[in-house]
Amino acid sequence: MKELILRIIGVVIAGFLLVPTSMAEYPEKPITLMTMVQPGAQIDRLARGLAERLSKELGQPVNVKNVTGGSHGSVMATELSKAKSDGYTLGVAAVTAYTYQPHHSPVKYGFDDFDYLTLVALNSSGFISLPDRPWNTLKEAFEWAKANNEALVCMFHGADDRDAIQRIAKAEGVNISLIPSKGGPSVIKAVTGGHADIGYVGAILYEHVRAGRLKLLASALNERLPPLPDVPTLKEQGYDEAVEMIVGLVAPKGLPDDVAATVLGATDKLANDADTNAFITEKLLMLPVTWGQDHAEKSLKELYDLFGEQAKNQ
Repeated sequence: MKELILRIIGVVIAGFLLVPTSMAEYPEKPITLMTMVQPGAQIDRLARGLAERLSKELGQPVNVKNVTGGSHGSVMATELSKAKSDGYTLGVAAVTAYTYQPHHSPVKYGFDDFDYLTLVALNSSGFISLPDRPWNTLKEAFEWAKANNEALVCMFHGADDRDAIQRIAKAEGVNISLIPSKGGPSVIKAVTGGHADIGYVGAILYEHVRAGRLKLLASALNERLPPLPDVPTLKEQGYDEAVEMIVGLVAPKGLPDDVAATVLGATDKLANDADTNAFITEKLLMLPVTWGQDHAEKSLKELYDLFGEQAKNQ
């Protein structure tokens, strides 16, 4: 009996000794930060800048993993939805993979499979073409195609810009051929190489437009792009369309409260950090957004519901 009691005591003591290890403070190892575009794309550059800054705040390496494919990152979203919800796998991506895509194509995840931690930026975006093409706006491109009975080859980024250009082409009575992309660099390559007449791309467009390699045909946002204020929006060209590439920080559903608090504490610091804001708005030329989990959850749910209603009426 005495031996049995001693054994029980030993097991209990061993259990207590294991508690500190199992309850180690997050993070105790490197973190993977997924992004949905190729290296070098504007959102990839954003992800890497955030990874560097989060690493300083969290005290662990934050390693970027590029998971391309699908509309605005649906392949990445699928992989992220299957990851363990422990804070060691996060994602930086265009939120349309979560708000728009589930309404328009079969995906292996749903809107409620994620924790939406914060928005981080609104990527400037627009439609581009080669400078020597016989048009200066998207409206003129479609007018030229109609007058010459030509089809246009358009490279799209995600389901939302693909659907917008399809609706525009239908309204104009012009045939188009659509090519999917893997991010901004692939769009730039296709358009500059003459493989696509028109492409939709994010803020990576600025360096190429300024260098004279491309021209901007339309701002895809609800406002003109500040660095290129002379180029009208889609709405100003007569199209009731806008494509906003909002970028957010996302995690698999069910982050433990302490882990979520740690990550959100780090992002709150970045939201108020002058260097981070200058990196996003001045270096990447993206537009600022409101940070914070409450705003992210509310605004993305509103977008999800809006896109759902639109899908029903199509």
